[in-house]
Amino acid sequence: MLDGYQQEALVVRTCRYCANAGRYSPITEETAISADRDYICQDCAVEELERELAYKGQFTGAAQDRLEELLLEVGDLDRITDLLQGELDPDLTKFDTISATTDEVDPYPTSDLDLHPKLQSMIEDRFDNLLPVQSLAVENGLFEGRDQLVVSATATGKTLVGELAGVDRALKGEGKLLFLVPLVALANQKHEDFEERYGDILDVTLRVGGSRVTDSGAQFDPNADVIVGTYEGIDHGLRTGKDMGDIGTVVIDEVHSLKEGERGHRLDGMISRLKHYCEQRENDRPSYGGAQYVYLSATVGNPEWLSEQLRATLIEFEERPVPIERHVTFADGREKLRIENRLVRREFDSKSSKGYRGQTIIFTNSRRRCHEISRKLEYDSAPYHAGLDYGRRKQVERQFGDQDLAAVVTTAALAAGVDFPASQVVFDSLAMGIEWLSVQEFSQMLGRAGRPDYHDQGKVYLLVEPDCSYHGSMEATEDEIAFKLLKGEMEDVATVYDESAAAEETLANIAVAGKLAKKLNDRMIGDVPTKHAIGKLLEWEFIDGFEATPLGRAVTSHFLSPDDAFLILEGIRNGKSPYEQVAALELAEQEL
Repeated sequence: MLDGYQQEALVVRTCRYCANAGRYSPITEETAISADRDYICQDCAVEELERELAYKGQFTGAAQDRLEELLLEVGDLDRITDLLQGELDPDLTKFDTISATTDEVDPYPTSDLDLHPKLQSMIEDRFDNLLPVQSLAVENGLFEGRDQLVVSATATGKTLVGELAGVDRALKGEGKLLFLVPLVALANQKHEDFEERYGDILDVTLRVGGSRVTDSGAQFDPNADVIVGTYEGIDHGLRTGKDMGDIGTVVIDEVHSLKEGERGHRLDGMISRLKHYCEQRENDRPSYGGAQYVYLSATVGNPEWLSEQLRATLIEFEERPVPIERHVTFADGREKLRIENRLVRREFDSKSSKGYRGQTIIFTNSRRRCHEISRKLEYDSAPYHAGLDYGRRKQVERQFGDQDLAAVVTTAALAAGVDFPASQVVFDSLAMGIEWLSVQEFSQMLGRAGRPDYHDQGKVYLLVEPDCSYHGSMEATEDEIAFKLLKGEMEDVATVYDESAAAEETLANIAVAGKLAKKLNDRMIGDVPTKHAIGKLLEWEFIDGFEATPLGRAVTSHFLSPDDAFLILEGIRNGKSPYEQVAALELAEQEL
């Protein structure tokens, strides 16, 4: 009509949803959102998305912000709602790509090492050259007895740094090797590895917790050449005055555990007590030359500061040999299984330019869930966790290495020890047991995706259940944690002491070192208010002067916090049975 009157006119598209509500809302090519074969304004599209999210369940702010950001970016409401149904559109699920980085380090020939003949022969049979991080450690005094903090990504070979130093000294009669890890599952696995690798030339034993019996029924041997243990296992020996003989090398794996709640201050104290033990032994036996400390971590936010506090040479090697794509999608427990099946199938059906099929590691938070997921996958897969016997775990490793398995399903607790050449990592859960993963743990686990000799790139998928937590004590929800982990910077490693932690470590140091306890406290990484802690220990009758009372010895040998000790004492006075005591302790923990 306007053309007929020779009138120029601008055609303006309007939002149909707004028109139905009696509003005039013009939209342009840049602002229009496609929805159900029509175009609507951004406000209406966001309202529709919020309606869909409310129907699906409670999405927290972090997840909703991410989806709204994607909606405005791609301009298609249907694609976003498809994402909520578990669709794996890579343009929508992709969060970012971590680029490949490579540091140039001249490889150190194994033939140039001057190791004990038995170890030298083994190493030369396995490798022609050391890996970059190993070469850096050797060139910076590893075999000159220097303490080292080795910070390098997962699967770059840093564990062998500690092995080379410790096994060489043990074979040369210069003291035993202590190889310490945070978890019993990791200690069991490392013990099996050491037994297999070095059992013919050295005595290897296991020490976890206060127990003297391993799963196999073998007795702990304090005179063994190699002791693999948990932090608490060795600390129990120190707190109770056990003679551990001459210690030549102490390897502390996962040293970033220093920043964790309970484990952090106990590791800090254990390192100080172990150094005191070696110093006292040196005083008693001038021929004993003390111990070398090698600290290992894949993830430390403040490596220079930490190496200074530990009085160790920093060996830092940053390399990511292949790029990693990180993806996020939203799903509930049932949908996760369906998506995992599709991801595993899709990956195994593809091949890299190097001729290898894609294989997947699925991380979850319980052994039972490992079996549940593995049963539901169409392609061949296997559960892999510390509850399986040695033979079964080795069989799974062999099958995966031979590409007979499309996937392994493992617990987050075994993440540090899992060494499968996978191209894809899938997070079924962002929890380890009933605790959310830390940025360090998450970074270490996603680093399992992609190997330079096998794959062109790695892929990581986070399957996030909105408004989900796995235990009543967990703060935040899985979708909030997902974006915290993806965007989070590596936390600094430091140990913080409240009154309870300060009292616990000071009591342990008094039990071990008496009047020298302040020296042990001062050497620790965290700032321990020694005077205040001693005042509290005297008030609570845990010490008498600079000696632990019988009550204090019972408290420290069982790793009790003061609050737990008071709860148990109250229960004893009130005639509670052991079962009632345990129940009271569990309830007290849940209330914190």
